[in-house]
Amino acid sequence: MDILLLGSGGREHALAWKIAQSKHCDNLFIAPGNAGTSQHGKNINIGVNDFEAIKKFSIENNIEMIVVGPEEPLVKGAYDFFSRDDETKDIIVIGPSANGAQLEGSKAFSKKFMQRNHIPTAAYAEFTKENFEEGKQYIQQHALPVVLKADGLAAGKGVVIATTAADALEAFEEMIIHQQFGEASSKVVIEEYLDGIELSVFVLTNGKDYKIIGHAKDYKRIGVGDTGLNTGGMGCVSPLPFLDDAFMQKIEENIIQPTIDGLQKENIIYNGFIFFGLIKVGDEPFVIEYNCRMGDPETEVVLPRLKNDLVELFLAMHNNTLKDAVIEFDKRSCASIIAVSKGYPGEYEKGKLINLPVDTLNSSSSPLERPGEVSIIFHAGTKLNDDGKVATNGGRVLAVTSFGRNIADAVQLSKNILNGIHFDGIYFRNDIGYEFES
Repeated sequence: MDILLLGSGGREHALAWKIAQSKHCDNLFIAPGNAGTSQHGKNINIGVNDFEAIKKFSIENNIEMIVVGPEEPLVKGAYDFFSRDDETKDIIVIGPSANGAQLEGSKAFSKKFMQRNHIPTAAYAEFTKENFEEGKQYIQQHALPVVLKADGLAAGKGVVIATTAADALEAFEEMIIHQQFGEASSKVVIEEYLDGIELSVFVLTNGKDYKIIGHAKDYKRIGVGDTGLNTGGMGCVSPLPFLDDAFMQKIEENIIQPTIDGLQKENIIYNGFIFFGLIKVGDEPFVIEYNCRMGDPETEVVLPRLKNDLVELFLAMHNNTLKDAVIEFDKRSCASIIAVSKGYPGEYEKGKLINLPVDTLNSSSSPLERPGEVSIIFHAGTKLNDDGKVATNGGRVLAVTSFGRNIADAVQLSKNILNGIHFDGIYFRNDIGYEFES
């Protein structure tokens, strides 16, 4: 079948790499893609939110499946647009309805959903400009630290953990009064702070059945030792040593199954990924957030570890046979480290030429299972110049993913690859997976 993948980041390169390996994939198109995705299919210069252009291309090229990578087109109703149009209604769309995507698109929506369905999460309150003064009083009386979240999409940067009331009040004013994140922060959710270790679990679901396809731990802070500003993610590792069968059973019984049951009960159409952002407090899991798509950079470790044919799983989801699928994982440890542009997550320059050694460049177009091959480079913010050279085109530039006997080994292999890559201002954290070194 001919497949169209929407997106241009590291997540989409990993998806393209995995989809292209499927026996069900004849031709793969990526819109708009990046320098890496072009190794696995044909990049198409169409924006992810240009539904009319995507429709026209899909009809002209007999597209049978559209895989939506990023959250924005899902929140804007990509699934609904294509499934309700007579000319595209037969195309399989991998992604939830706009209503389902509100699990990520609105923190307040997801909190209410969790409350209704008795899913463990932090206590919270929500405020807007209309009750701003009430919100200030709430903050002043709240235990510290306190968490403030922009209600809408803010590219993973709309969360502040304030350790003083003064910092919380300043962040609250920046979000609501000064519209730090535009419309996304016109409503702010204020949560209790949960102290524990964070992790992410990923499922594929049709809103009735589900399969867990992986888990990972992400590292958000820009600096070594989890210091500095929040980013879209500086690296991740999988599998997690502390995620044993007993803890996973708690996650399934207390969080995943009630979420799927809630989707059914509330008649929410959902045909795609759910990203459960969790925190382990003592021996209990709590939901920090839902995302309506795969994570980035988590996808870069989850998909390499997933042995199943991904398109086959998509078809099973669509055909209501997902419950019969048997998920298989590579048992080795996997680590991904992100190389970013100088200045990220603040202002940065684009267009810096990237020096990629030939051996690592070749690894990004081959399955990891090939003998002797343990690393792969996933492109994120990259582009091909007119002369065919790869240049930076974003804050997060590359993800280097490696397998190893343990997490420390996998991390070291990724660092070895990164030490052979150069672009002006390259930076990466050298302590990804530091908790699991011993």
